[in-house]
Amino acid sequence: MAITYSLDAVLRTDEGKGASRRLRRTGNIPAVVYGGEGEAVSISLKENQLVRHLQDEQFYSSIIDLKLESGAEKVLLRDLQRHPARPVVLHADLLRVNNKEKVKITVQLHYLNEDSAVGVKMDGGRVTKSMMDVEISCLVKDIPEFIEVDLIELKMGESLHLSDLNLPEGVESVQLALGEGHDLAIATIGK
Repeated sequence: MAITYSLDAVLRTDEGKGASRRLRRTGNIPAVVYGGEGEAVSISLKENQLVRHLQDEQFYSSIIDLKLESGAEKVLLRDLQRHPARPVVLHADLLRVNNKEKVKITVQLHYLNEDSAVGVKMDGGRVTKSMMDVEISCLVKDIPEFIEVDLIELKMGESLHLSDLNLPEGVESVQLALGEGHDLAIATIGK
């Protein structure tokens, strides 16, 4: 994780639907920080700062330095509530993390050599991606920015599965931990 993200936050005591609307009108977004050893805390985030970070794919699976008046905390973005019709963030959930506990997080898959795959180049096949991200479990320090999926050797009619992923050391697939029947296909080459 090369990029470090930070968000400025302010504690809020005024809660409820009306308070959240008033907060959004002032350019802030209501949020909650929970987990770890502390109590759940209601905060507000600067909308422009959060929206700028949301444009970066890595932000969704990176550790965020949350700066409060009482000090800084390490958090992960756990959930976002968006408006159904407008491009507006309504609420954010942040999870406190520490370096000693494993976390479950969703990481993007980056597909390589789609046009150069044997099944595409030699047989005129087409790549069908079944998954664009995968849920992993690891320590905070081991969270990868993304996981690469190399399709170069994939032939017509073949599939890559979760068990074929080259996961970094200390990282394990949540689905595969459930058993052999959960080894889902992530990409296939077909007609």
